[in-house]
Amino acid sequence: MDINELKSVKKRLHKNDTKNQKMKKFVFRLFNQILLTTILFLGTLIVMKVNKDSKTFIYENVYNQNLQFASFSELYQKYLGNILPLGSINKKDTPVFQETLTYEEDNLYKDGGALKVGNQYMVPLLESGIVVFMGEKEGYGQTVIVQQVNGIDVWYGNVDPVNVKMYDYVEKGEMIGQTLTDQLYLVFQKEGKFLDYKEYIS
Repeated sequence: MDINELKSVKKRLHKNDTKNQKMKKFVFRLFNQILLTTILFLGTLIVMKVNKDSKTFIYENVYNQNLQFASFSELYQKYLGNILPLGSINKKDTPVFQETLTYEEDNLYKDGGALKVGNQYMVPLLESGIVVFMGEKEGYGQTVIVQQVNGIDVWYGNVDPVNVKMYDYVEKGEMIGQTLTDQLYLVFQKEGKFLDYKEYIS
C-alpha cells in the first residue's frame, strides 16, 4: 500500500468517525428532549391528582386562556433547540429576505388599518411568531394570522401566503406572502381586544 492509498483510507476513517459523532449527539439531544417532555407531563399529572387547587389553577390558566404558542416555542428553541430535531438535519435552503414594512398611506379600516402598498407587495413579518390561521376573513379576504412572541395576534389581510404554512415559526423581517392588490390590511389583537394599529406600524 503506497502513501496516497494510506492517506485516502485515513480520510475515510476520519469522515466516518465525524458522522458517528454527529449521530451520537443527535440521538443524545433527542433523548434529552423526550425525557424532559415526559417528566414535565408526568409532573403536571401528579400535581393535578394530588392537589385540587393546582388542578383549578391549571384549568383556568391553560384551558380558559389563550395559550401563547409563539412565546413557548421561542423559549423552547432558546434553551433546548429546535422543537423538531430532524429540522436541523433536513434543513432546506431558504431565500434571504429581511425587510421592513413600507407603505404610501394608511387609513382606519374595520378593526385595524388599510395600508396602500404596491401591487404584489412582498409582505414582511413585523415580529417573530407562529402562523396560527390561513384562510378567508370577511372583509379582509385571504388572511394570515401570526401569533407573535409578544402575545399579539396580527392579521395580514389580502395576502397570498406564498412563503408560509400553518404552524410555521417565522422570523421578524421574513416574507409571509404577497398582496393580491395594492392594499394590505393589518389588525392587531391581544386577549380578544383589538389594538390601535398605528402604534405598531410606525
